[in-house]
Amino acid sequence: MAESRDELSGHPDQVRWDARWAGAAPAFRPHPVAEQALALDLPAGPVADLACGPSGSALLAAARGRRVTAVDVSGVALGLLGGEARRRGLAGLITLVHADLAAWRPDPGGYALVLGTGFWDPAVFAVAAGAVAPGGVLGWEAFTLDARRARPTLDPAWCLGPGQPAALLPAGFAVLAQQDVPGPARDAPAQPGQDRDARRRLLARRLPEPPRGDHG
Repeated sequence: MAESRDELSGHPDQVRWDARWAGAAPAFRPHPVAEQALALDLPAGPVADLACGPSGSALLAAARGRRVTAVDVSGVALGLLGGEARRRGLAGLITLVHADLAAWRPDPGGYALVLGTGFWDPAVFAVAAGAVAPGGVLGWEAFTLDARRARPTLDPAWCLGPGQPAALLPAGFAVLAQQDVPGPARDAPAQPGQDRDARRRLLARRLPEPPRGDHG
């Protein structure tokens, strides 16, 4: 069920996210982007959930019969996800991949749906787009620069620029939806399930490849 990467030992992102998830009791709620994407007409094939954490999205996709590759730098997060997958009888459908997304390479065109929620790196986004099968969907959500008003220490490199991520889609993709998801005012209490930070969501479909003409 799991694929491990020994070279991540001591990786600063692994250390940070392992500490974040240690002792946590995640709710395993699917992300809205995943719910929207899985409701679309998708081709046959697996799902990739990038920077998944203890992902309810991976569990939802598996519950609908999809094979899922769940990738995260945190072994602790993957352990939580794996435990919940076993509890739900979904372990056989979910492959846990312990990897740094900057180095991980999926099969090109190998996934009916590729998800990236709560993470931003333009290079990883480009790789993710290349992993979407013809007719498949790319679903993404990340911070915008507006989020820095509530979190001034947030690294601008982790934030979407104007028009992104749609502006960075390669040729052959059609944008289904891109919208900003603002958080509440800084002094207002957050509602359950509502993040205080501004984000942007994208759903985009890779156009099916046209049939090849008979040149014989």
